[in-house]
Amino acid sequence: MTLHLQRRFFTEKEHMLIEHGDFCVSLFRYGSDVEAVRVKNSKGEFIWLPFKGQQVWRMSFCGRDLTMKSMFDEPAASDDFGAGYGCFMLHCGMTAMGNPAPDDTHPQHGELPNAAYDFAYISIDTDAGGNYIEAGGVFDYKRAFETHYTASPKIRLYESGTVLDISMTVENKRSDPMEYLYLCHVNFRPLEGAELVYDANCMRIHKDIPASLSAEKAKALRDYMEALSENPWIQNVIDARTQIYEPEIVFTFNYKADESGWAKCMQTAPDGSADFVACRLRELPVGIRWIARTPHEDAMGMLLPSTAEHLGYNYCKKNRQIKYLGANESITFAVKAGVLET
Repeated sequence: MTLHLQRRFFTEKEHMLIEHGDFCVSLFRYGSDVEAVRVKNSKGEFIWLPFKGQQVWRMSFCGRDLTMKSMFDEPAASDDFGAGYGCFMLHCGMTAMGNPAPDDTHPQHGELPNAAYDFAYISIDTDAGGNYIEAGGVFDYKRAFETHYTASPKIRLYESGTVLDISMTVENKRSDPMEYLYLCHVNFRPLEGAELVYDANCMRIHKDIPASLSAEKAKALRDYMEALSENPWIQNVIDARTQIYEPEIVFTFNYKADESGWAKCMQTAPDGSADFVACRLRELPVGIRWIARTPHEDAMGMLLPSTAEHLGYNYCKKNRQIKYLGANESITFAVKAGVLET
């Protein structure tokens, strides 16, 4: 069964759309006028924004809010990246990605984060893994004489599952090769005392000190970056008393794939549960880590699967990190994110 969503279905008062087995799907509209879908199973829920970037705005499973802490209680109607950033997951790319440098002209993380989707759906089906709900849509991006592609994201949750299967399929609709950059921004909340577990053979620290920081905070951040340079593994046990991520630190990792071609990273909690991100390394060879811990933001982007580093279009062009999609070809990026139960 597939239901095609229309904006007129959404009202300020939340109402049920589907009840099927352990699944409940309800619709509502935030005060900011952004449409939202709440998908629940027996283990938890996620809130999905079908027409605004197909973001996962909130996610909670096993009795715990997994989403980064931010200043924003609801998504903003604006397409300004910083005006309402605080989601669990968003897609970034495709014609550009990352933080724009002074010589870049693209918005932060490209056109996908706040893309206006005209087509969105919810479907219920069964496969070898059991009953599942899938949320998806299509974004049609056109620029005369330059670019035409379709982006088709999907999120799948199984009936007793606690992990989202996230995919993004991009198809080049023109007869010319298309440049592309893509990053899946997955933002967990840090857990004090948790340990980061991963398999990577190289790490780069991006030692960016914002000019707006006070001299005291800039020194603290610089000193911690130097300590990381001497011993990168001190970041692996999460400890707000000894670690400095104000406003943020970004790393690039070269992850190793397992026998099935996937790279994995876990935030293992003292109770034995683990927040979990995995990506198929063939299409997403670069692992970005973004950690921000301030009085207002608390985020553990332990693995942001990516095709390139996060430093903007021109940096990626200069460093040969831009990928190409042939005429009328498509590519699918695959990511898993959620909780592994004890």
